[in-house]
Amino acid sequence: MKKILITGSGTGIGKEAAIALSSKGHYVYATTHTLEQAEKLNKISKKNHLPLKSFKLDILSNNDRCLVDDLSIDVLINNAAIGDSGSVCEIDVNRYRQTFETNVFSSIELTQRVLKNMIKRGSGRIVFVSSLVGRITLPFLSPYTATKFAIEAIATSLKEELKELKSADIDVALIEPGAYATGFNQKNISKQFTWMKKSSYFKTNVNSLERKQFRYFKLTEVKNTSSIVQEYIKSVEDLKVKDRYVSPCFQGTYIQFKRILGK
Repeated sequence: MKKILITGSGTGIGKEAAIALSSKGHYVYATTHTLEQAEKLNKISKKNHLPLKSFKLDILSNNDRCLVDDLSIDVLINNAAIGDSGSVCEIDVNRYRQTFETNVFSSIELTQRVLKNMIKRGSGRIVFVSSLVGRITLPFLSPYTATKFAIEAIATSLKEELKELKSADIDVALIEPGAYATGFNQKNISKQFTWMKKSSYFKTNVNSLERKQFRYFKLTEVKNTSSIVQEYIKSVEDLKVKDRYVSPCFQGTYIQFKRILGK
C-alpha cells in the first residue's frame, strides 16, 4: 500500500486514476481544482468505502501547495494541467505564460515541497504526466505542447540529479498519454478560434483549420481510457520503475517512428 498524492483529479483521467488506485488498496490524496470537485470525490469514496481523501489543492496557490508539507507521501503524481492553442506568430504571449505557470512552474514548486520529506525519509517516487505531444508537436497547439516538452526535460534532469543523492532512493517517471476522448483536446483547440476568427493572419482559412483539427482528434482519439489508467497504476506499483509509461501503444509506436525519421 502506497500513500499517493495526485493533482488534477477532479475530472477526466486524473479522476479515474485516483479512484482506480484507491480501489487497488492504495491511500490516495485526490486533490482537485475546486471544492465542489473534492466534495463529489469524497462522496464516491464514502459510498464505495475507498481509502481516498479529496481536498482542494490549486497548484497555482502557494497556500494550497503548503497543504502537502505535513503529509506522508510515497508517490506524487503531477497530473494537473491546462491547455491552450493558437498560431505562434500572433498569439498573446501571456497565453504561453499561463500554461507554463500551471503545467510547469507550479508543478516544480509542488514537487520541491514533496521532495523535502522524501529526501529526509530516503525514499519516494515522483511521476510527471506529460503527453505524446511532449515528444512531437502539432501545429497550432504549441502553447500546450511546449509545456509538455518542458516537463520531459525537467523529469529527465531530476531523475539523473537524484541519483547523486546516495542517501535517498527516489524514482522519477513520466506518463505519456496519447489522444483520448475525454473532451480535453476539443476544449484545448477551441480556445484559439475565439480570437483567430476575429483577427488573425489565418482568418481567411480559419474555418478550414478548425475542421481539420477537430477531424484529426475525432479520428485519433481512443474512447476507452482504461489502458492509460493502467499505466498510472503501473507507474506506482512497478518495483523497477520505467522511464516512460505510454498508452495507447500504437500511438506511442507511431510517434517514435516519426521521431526516428526526423519528422
